[in-house]
Amino acid sequence: MILEQQNDIRTGEDNHYLLEVRNVKMYFPITGGVLQRKIGEVKAVDDISFGIRRGETLGLVGESGCGKSTTGRVIMRLYDPTEGSIMFDGQDITRMKGARLRQIRQNFQMVFQDPFSSLNPRMNVGSIIAEPLEVNARVSQAEVRERVSYLLNVVGLPQEASLKHPHEFSGGQRQRIAIARALILNPKLMVLDEAVSALDVSIQAQIINLLDDLREQFGLSYLFISHNLSVVKHVSHRVGVMYLGRMVEVASRSQLYSSPLHPYSQSLLSAAPEVSRKARRERIVLTGDVPSPAKPPSGCAFHTRCPKAMVKCGEIRPELQEVMPEQFVACHLY
Repeated sequence: MILEQQNDIRTGEDNHYLLEVRNVKMYFPITGGVLQRKIGEVKAVDDISFGIRRGETLGLVGESGCGKSTTGRVIMRLYDPTEGSIMFDGQDITRMKGARLRQIRQNFQMVFQDPFSSLNPRMNVGSIIAEPLEVNARVSQAEVRERVSYLLNVVGLPQEASLKHPHEFSGGQRQRIAIARALILNPKLMVLDEAVSALDVSIQAQIINLLDDLREQFGLSYLFISHNLSVVKHVSHRVGVMYLGRMVEVASRSQLYSSPLHPYSQSLLSAAPEVSRKARRERIVLTGDVPSPAKPPSGCAFHTRCPKAMVKCGEIRPELQEVMPEQFVACHLY
């Protein structure tokens, strides 16, 4: 498993991983009939393992429906994983409940794709940003106002914004509000689920630069979930590639974008637009449809569409293993 091979981070004294995801599965039941009995399950996340270092941005890419967002929600403990464990800052949060979970959850926050639907339209911006602090910490109203004022400045919004409501702002400004709300409790990790995909390209660049500045200023770690390979290339230190609920490749940004090893990673990158002609790759067109996560193929999930598939690809599931320094691939070719 990837976490065991990365300098044995489970047992090493110098554990520089803030988050460790170990063999996590997230299956959703399918029910049917008059009694709504379970007749199957959707394997949204199917046995994935990875880690995020302190101060690092890990990009998570893949086609729609591959399990990226579900992975983020499992890490946030919005879903209880079916199997596996999640270690955050040395603590096992997999089955935490109640007050203990609420306390540790202050250390990891999430920014969603649609900033409008994630903000309460009945509350003004100051109240939206302040709410997590008022609920989770015993602080005076003066301290709350000071913290809100500080964060508005940090995310590039005027002080008078605190008195307005979400509908009075543009999409980019709303996302700045959502980021300020996520920062109010001084988290260590932020899960960014398609946080810029709903924005115009010029606004995307502004938000990405803001996130970069915030990571350095506050020592944050990010899980950056996106289908936009160009954005992920800009913001990430390492990148994980998911396909049908499974992690097929994890590598540094430079390794993945210059020499992807998994055939699925190669096909994704071949479809990404490149400005430089020298950087352009030959387009790899995949045949067939993405299989259903309710009935994933045996062996390697990608073998039904892979141009390099072998007989054993349909029989034996490849494990994620290090084939190059810091480059992990789940493929029988290696």
